[in-house]
Amino acid sequence: MTERDRVPGRLPEDLTLRRPGPADHARLQVALAEWWGGLGGAAGARQRQLLVPRLFLQHFADTSFLVERPDGTLHAFLIGFLSQTEPEAAYIHFVGVCPEGRRDGVGSALYDRFFATARAAGRSRVRCITSPNNRNSIAYHTRMGFRLEPGDRIDDAGVPVHTDYDGPGLDRVSFVREW
Repeated sequence: MTERDRVPGRLPEDLTLRRPGPADHARLQVALAEWWGGLGGAAGARQRQLLVPRLFLQHFADTSFLVERPDGTLHAFLIGFLSQTEPEAAYIHFVGVCPEGRRDGVGSALYDRFFATARAAGRSRVRCITSPNNRNSIAYHTRMGFRLEPGDRIDDAGVPVHTDYDGPGLDRVSFVREW
């Protein structure tokens, strides 16, 4: 499927979309360790795993999505929620697409579904973050219409970075998309 063939929010026909639940936690943890091509080494894999605790699958399933292949294998996921603090905002916490599934429109379909969920709840803004070293994520979010938010410094590639955003040494790039 090319970008021109993509219908917003539509998955390839052989994939199934559903809400995640606590029983999906173990396989999400495997995906978080394996799908990023070794980004950050073992420490990076552990950081990603710690960012998706079981509580997200217990308390934010109504605004999150999981995509499976016909054999039930995990293909992609999006963990998101509606902000309780900012009534106009929703937040995409974590998204993953298996390496062999990238560029098939699944990630964009998940984002489209989340945008529709946020709009239906009266939200006009979606926020998310990524690591400054995840250049693919930065490029992807920019293509999806997200705007980079100002940080407290600019990195060597000209990207605004929030130093120590998630703790010492855990810098992040912040995005917002509004409608």
